[in-house]
Amino acid sequence: MSGRHEIEASEITEMVYELSLKANRILPEGIKKIIRDARDREKMPLAKQAFSDILENADLAEEKRMPICQDCGLAVVFVDVGQDLCVKGGSIEDAINEGIRRAYTEGYLRKSVVKDPLFRRENSGDNTPAVIHWKVCTGGDIRLTVSPKGMGSENMSRIYMLKPADGAEGVIKSVVETVKIAGPNPCPPIVLGIGIGGNFETVALAAKRALLKPEGVRHNIPEYADMEREILVRVNALGIGPGGYGGVTTALDAHIETLPTHIAGMPLAVNICCHALRHAEGTIEGRLSNG
Repeated sequence: MSGRHEIEASEITEMVYELSLKANRILPEGIKKIIRDARDREKMPLAKQAFSDILENADLAEEKRMPICQDCGLAVVFVDVGQDLCVKGGSIEDAINEGIRRAYTEGYLRKSVVKDPLFRRENSGDNTPAVIHWKVCTGGDIRLTVSPKGMGSENMSRIYMLKPADGAEGVIKSVVETVKIAGPNPCPPIVLGIGIGGNFETVALAAKRALLKPEGVRHNIPEYADMEREILVRVNALGIGPGGYGGVTTALDAHIETLPTHIAGMPLAVNICCHALRHAEGTIEGRLSNG
């Protein structure tokens, strides 16, 4: 039987601080690779130049320790916490928000959170509170993923409450429709996170989690893997291209995440992310308590 494991809340704060700076400054190598591949496939000079500019921007951001994008986003944090873990010295939520506060203040990242969404819209001044998604796991560790999400692409995302009879073709058409309506607004090239199943609220989270899947890795169920490929073909056939300049690549990748659902429904969520698919993750291993 596993015993209780412990960590200090300050360890969470420190890791969130470091992950926030890393995510905002360093574009993951896998994303850079598929951008390079897209540039090499491109025929239009203007679109090819746009890809080169994106890559140069990413290199400069890493070299100069500056944000990849001026929109440093809402701080979305995925927390996978072991049920045997005890956090001492404060709550996990408070520790996460303190890490975000420090990173966005000390790291000179743009602070974009307003306290009231409609009337006052007063800036919180430190980009808190973070958007936190929780998952309880076995064990005594905690895994943290910080994924800053800019609002330009988030604004172009959609939820559809489809009927089961709409089938795979209905899903594909809805995804393509979402991208077509979005046009150049989400700063293409884009990555698509697609959630299917669950209900109104969980399908959106599934789409968000889908954006964290490794680049180029297809769904483990062949039918969904085929849908991911078909979505990429049809979206890229729209010809929107990088920056909206036209070209053969509008979407760099598409990932589907599925959930069990009700017999009468087929919820679909399409979460669009610009090329700056920023995320960084780390794990804190709990220490076995002597108590």
